[in-house]
Amino acid sequence: MAARGIRRWVPGIGVARGYKRAWLWPDVRAGIVVTALLIPAGMGYAEVAGLPPETGLYATIVPLTAYAIFGPSRILVLGPDSALAPIIAAAILPLALGDAQRAVALAGLLAIMVGAVLLLGGILRLGFVTDLLSKPIRVGYLNAIAVIVIVSQVPKLLGFSTDAEGLWSQVVAIVQAVGAGEVEPLAVAFGVGSLLVIALLRWLKSPVPGILVVVLLAMIVTAVFGLSGALPVVGALPQGLPAPALEGLAWTDVAGLALPAAGIALVAFTDSAVLSRTLAARRGQSVSGSQEMSGIGISNIAGGLLGGFPVSASSSRTPVAEQAGSKTQLTGLVGAVLILAFILLAPGVTEFLPSATLAAVVMSAAVGLIDIRGFRALWRMDRVDAALSLAAFLGVLVFGVLEGILVTIVLSLLAFVNRSWRPYKAELGRVPGLRGYHDLSRYPDRGRTLPGIVIVRFDAPLFFANGAVFDDWVRERVRAAGPGVHTVILAAEPITDIDTTAIDELVELDDYLSAHGIRLVIAEMKDPVVDVLRQYGMTSRFTPDRFAPTVGAAVDELTGRLRGDLEGTKWDDEAPDGPSSPPKAG
Repeated sequence: MAARGIRRWVPGIGVARGYKRAWLWPDVRAGIVVTALLIPAGMGYAEVAGLPPETGLYATIVPLTAYAIFGPSRILVLGPDSALAPIIAAAILPLALGDAQRAVALAGLLAIMVGAVLLLGGILRLGFVTDLLSKPIRVGYLNAIAVIVIVSQVPKLLGFSTDAEGLWSQVVAIVQAVGAGEVEPLAVAFGVGSLLVIALLRWLKSPVPGILVVVLLAMIVTAVFGLSGALPVVGALPQGLPAPALEGLAWTDVAGLALPAAGIALVAFTDSAVLSRTLAARRGQSVSGSQEMSGIGISNIAGGLLGGFPVSASSSRTPVAEQAGSKTQLTGLVGAVLILAFILLAPGVTEFLPSATLAAVVMSAAVGLIDIRGFRALWRMDRVDAALSLAAFLGVLVFGVLEGILVTIVLSLLAFVNRSWRPYKAELGRVPGLRGYHDLSRYPDRGRTLPGIVIVRFDAPLFFANGAVFDDWVRERVRAAGPGVHTVILAAEPITDIDTTAIDELVELDDYLSAHGIRLVIAEMKDPVVDVLRQYGMTSRFTPDRFAPTVGAAVDELTGRLRGDLEGTKWDDEAPDGPSSPPKAG
């Protein structure tokens, strides 16, 4: 039990114990590649959040290290995120009143509060919400994220920058910039050339990742020919190491950041959970939503304590790690160590890394997220699921990640209710040559009913939305059978639950049948559902003699003969060798 608890809270220990030597180089290689993205992304998103650029590096180094120990996903890359940065700025800047040091302290407090919310959710096992993220949602989400990431990198690829936020604003800004002649030919040459090299090496199945090749080549060319002043580059690293920076805070600051902390926690977990679960499924792995909540929470707390700000999973850096061959969270540790090494030993190395090359790296990784084959499979198998996937895709593009996912979850629940509201219904009967009782609509020419008996099956739990549908349908089948019906047998095995609204419908149906001299017999009902009837006080109405273990047993008791002797044909092999006595309720 203790070992299981440790593995739950510290998944990194289990990964370390089972680590394979063959994973080492892929992890190190992926860490080197991802570092080229971690540095500019961390610095850039820190500026978007209204913070000094070094805080973005601290918000990368510390969470990556913490998540490698406490995070359950083997592929997720944590760090500053474009979706969180504007919310962070809106939360802390009004309280900072122009004081940069106070802004850093508030950002750290905000990260700790976000982490506390997520950690509490993990302890309470609230990660079950990831169960609502069905395959159609995951496919649509990843396709949309790929489009968003690709569009966000187009300005860097073309050598200019925009202040636009949101997909459509970015598209408009890109078109306007291109029309205004802001495209930098040298940047385009680096960006497009990098894309071509990555694609070529991928096509040749090169053992050396194209991403690593283009980063090194671009830096060498830029340094040798002195091009760092002729096109946008990442720039030199700021100085300083992660350290506590929480001075001057008060309880009023906690109150002022409570609502933003809850909102950021929701966005961070939703975005991270979808990405984590989707990529884990692609790798044949599984991730606990509650563990994910705890891991991200602890990572945020650690980052906040050491000069960082709230972070989540990166939808641009994670695919790069995957494309570079990452196997475990050692990739993130390598990235954290390299950032520290660059800060201490070679802060000027990123002066020669063109932004256009980084954009090409991110775009090539984002293309790997696109799953057209998955959408085609959904379209072939279930048009409703395909429509939900398309809704997730459009929802994320139009409304944003969180809003789009929430809209699609609501649509998924509505689709589920619709299917349960109008489930498959069948009237059962005999089919010569086949054992048991079968759906008569499947055998229109051979199937036949039993005289005086109507056997019905309703393939869903009975609840408020379908109780009346069930009642009306059974009455319709009784009327269609004509006079002489004395028993209705409900094949209740598919009915896994009955709520308080549906029980009223069942009672009304029973009263209706009784008024017409018809007895309702329930066959194959599961014991937990019988317990529900008992809980509802139905034992006096639905007495033990009105239950049967199988449909065949119910028919045997009604006819008083062995079903195996009926018309010389063998029927349900589950039937007992003689007339069945009904089970006790429950």
